[in-house]
Amino acid sequence: MQEESDTASETQRSWLKRISRLFITEPKDRNELILLLRELERKSILDVETLSLIEGAMQVSEMQVREIMIPRSQMIIINADDQPETFLPQVLESAHSRFPVVGEKLDDVLGILLAKDLLALSQEALKNFVIKDVLRPATFIPESKPLNILLREFRNTRNHMAIVVDEYGGVAGLVTIEDVLEQIVGDIEDEHDYDSDDSYIKPIKSHLFHVNAITPLKEFNEQFNTAFSDDEFDTIGGVILQKFGRLPRRLEAITVDGIQYKVLHADNRRIRLLQIKTMI
Repeated sequence: MQEESDTASETQRSWLKRISRLFITEPKDRNELILLLRELERKSILDVETLSLIEGAMQVSEMQVREIMIPRSQMIIINADDQPETFLPQVLESAHSRFPVVGEKLDDVLGILLAKDLLALSQEALKNFVIKDVLRPATFIPESKPLNILLREFRNTRNHMAIVVDEYGGVAGLVTIEDVLEQIVGDIEDEHDYDSDDSYIKPIKSHLFHVNAITPLKEFNEQFNTAFSDDEFDTIGGVILQKFGRLPRRLEAITVDGIQYKVLHADNRRIRLLQIKTMI
């Protein structure tokens, strides 16, 4: 037992010694710190996942809400005058848990409707349902708010969604705690994400598709009659990333051989979801 304890202590001293060698000189800035951390990963002192978490946390401290928010045009909203039979199909189809409720104009956000507040309502209660009676207060934040501060506020207030406003007070979009956390840990997938083999490509309407960026090139080529080579990339996301020549922002589009590729979802690491529009 003593031998095992001595071995563990020696291993710890060896591990600490290896790290201390890399920090003989103090990093002068974040770039130098990142280089040192990557050196730790190269020497197998840090694993890839740990390095990714550290880099993600450092990036969040330099990012603002406007860089990750869901833009106004993509918000799923509910009108305060709508009856349950009008908005319930939208709630069920989107599978979201929170919905901004607005008055006559989109900029008039009255509060947030939680889907769970509808679950306990009976058919009779739904007939007399007044949406304003169950609204939760909406939180408003500027586009320029740093993500690390927003994350701290989310944690302290136990709030999960904020409405983003521009310099004139108009609604610019919304952001959720999941959006912020994904900048640190990468994708947070749930049962509604495109994560199974039979849901890589989802037809929306004629000539319009939603395609998971990890769709294998062979499957994509067969579906859309394209001829992308898999010599360099395995997925359509990798190909489109190369075509952009950089990590594109949400809603950016590029046309390749007559097919439009629009980015519907991307984080600070990779493209996640594409909208494909084929020629009519």
